[in-house]
Amino acid sequence: MPERINHQWRLSARPETRVEKSHFTWTEQPAPEPAPGEVLVRNVYLSIDPTNRIWMREEASYLPPIALGAVMRGGTIGFVEQSCHPNFAPGDIVQGMLGWQDYAVTKGDGLNKLRKGVPLTAYLGVLGHIGITAYFGLLDIGQPKAGETLVVSAAAGAVGSLVGQIGKLLGLRVIGIAGSNEKCTWLTKDLGFDGAINYKTENVRNRLRELCPNGIDIDFENVGGQIMDDVLSLINLRARIVLCGLISTYNETKPQEGPRNIGNLLMKRGRMEGFVVLDYLPRAAEAMQALSGWLQQGKLQYRMEIVQGLENAPDAVNILFDGGNTGKLAVQLCPEPA
Repeated sequence: MPERINHQWRLSARPETRVEKSHFTWTEQPAPEPAPGEVLVRNVYLSIDPTNRIWMREEASYLPPIALGAVMRGGTIGFVEQSCHPNFAPGDIVQGMLGWQDYAVTKGDGLNKLRKGVPLTAYLGVLGHIGITAYFGLLDIGQPKAGETLVVSAAAGAVGSLVGQIGKLLGLRVIGIAGSNEKCTWLTKDLGFDGAINYKTENVRNRLRELCPNGIDIDFENVGGQIMDDVLSLINLRARIVLCGLISTYNETKPQEGPRNIGNLLMKRGRMEGFVVLDYLPRAAEAMQALSGWLQQGKLQYRMEIVQGLENAPDAVNILFDGGNTGKLAVQLCPEPA
């Protein structure tokens, strides 16, 4: 058997603005051999998410910062190549936080076996952490009621596109905010949103007034900044702000000015609550039952954008911040197993 070579990206400097390959060290070395109780996993897909940028900071977030010199953290889907663990066999399809590398040895902690026969890309998005985020963020924190108006920022992204579709399934009026006419057309023509706003070419606040004549009951916030401020200006009594992300701030070097309309939460007795997907992993089966059912019934759509090659992972992160992706973004490291 030819020697397995493990390529890795190790964080070597903390980005101040955009991510560059110079912030990492590219290493090549023989893949490790699993010891008793361990498995060797060959990574096939690497999930690229806005939170990757947060993990590169020196400050702790909901997880500790990545240490300089360590393999860059990242969620992966792969297959077991070699097993010395009683619960895993060669050929098992697995998902875990195995990092920006071709191979990883693990004792199996946090490693989930995936059912075969389902497209692996579905587990990166609608049937993975993205779907869980969308499902519980909207249902548990948003507390939707049929007939209410939901606004979703970054609506053509992985999470936002699912949130809007779930909102429609629950009887909501859904307005999405995205960064191109093509994305807005996808939201309204393919995903069934009631309206969409191109924030790059339209006045967001004016268009929200037109598209939300009865105000806004739920804001699923992925962006922050001026867009969030525009939404807050139009919230209804007892509105719910689901704080999922603030991607507009992640590359900023200075503290950002807070929303000018934060006082509207007081006047309207609104509620803003942040969350991360880790909060809901113990209830993942609940989300998977609903999401897989809707998917099988053709009621949910998802889109993937795949970048080829681990060597391109640092550049892929910037695609998220440039608005270059529609749907879920991932890097493919090797062909899927037959």
